Amino acid sequence: MEEITGFDQKDIDENKVLAAISYLGILVLIPLLVKKDSKFVREHAKQGLALFIAEVILWLVEVIFGWIPVLGTIVRILAWIAWIAIGIVSLIGLIYALMGKFWKIPLIYDWAQSLKI
Repeated sequence: MEEITGFDQKDIDENKVLAAISYLGILVLIPLLVKKDSKFVREHAKQGLALFIAEVILWLVEVIFGWIPVLGTIVRILAWIAWIAIGIVSLIGLIYALMGKFWKIPLIYDWAQSLKI
């Protein structure tokens, strides 16, 4: 797991909880709106937002294709696996934030950096 350093320690100490909230689905909007000036929160929020967007896309795929007899079963099985993966990754991100660290989530980090927040 690749970890990033270079954050201001005061910023980390003051904003760990808000950074952790970034990994709780729609609650990512709270840190995005409340602490725009915190680099530590912003980086976690970018990843949290990317994970939330992935959750919404996953849900839409389930809704659109889930009703088709054979394809729907395959989609639901793959979606179930993806939901578990997203949940685990979100939990790891939340724990890292509470520890005052930042973890580059594979596949998500690069996508998150393209978000203009």
